[in-house]
Amino acid sequence: MRNCAHSEVAKSGADGTKLMEAVHVECYSGHRADERPMRFSIGERAYQVAELDDKWYSPGATFFRVLADDENLYVLRHDEDADTWSIEAFRARR
Repeated sequence: MRNCAHSEVAKSGADGTKLMEAVHVECYSGHRADERPMRFSIGERAYQVAELDDKWYSPGATFFRVLADDENLYVLRHDEDADTWSIEAFRARR
């Protein structure tokens, strides 16, 4: 397990102002560094990756759709050049 990069995610406050929260990702590193996320945290809240649902590539970035232990889906983006992570999408399970 490797501690991956920190990044920040924007979120709106109650008054509509943008707040930044730290995103931290811990990865499994097998054949490649940062092969897949195992845990991530947003601010103070930590999530365990229960399942890797999908993985795809774009120039300079890798995307991971993961099911977290809160039973919600998240799309994590790893920008390989900057070595930063971001939350690109979120879907609550019904």
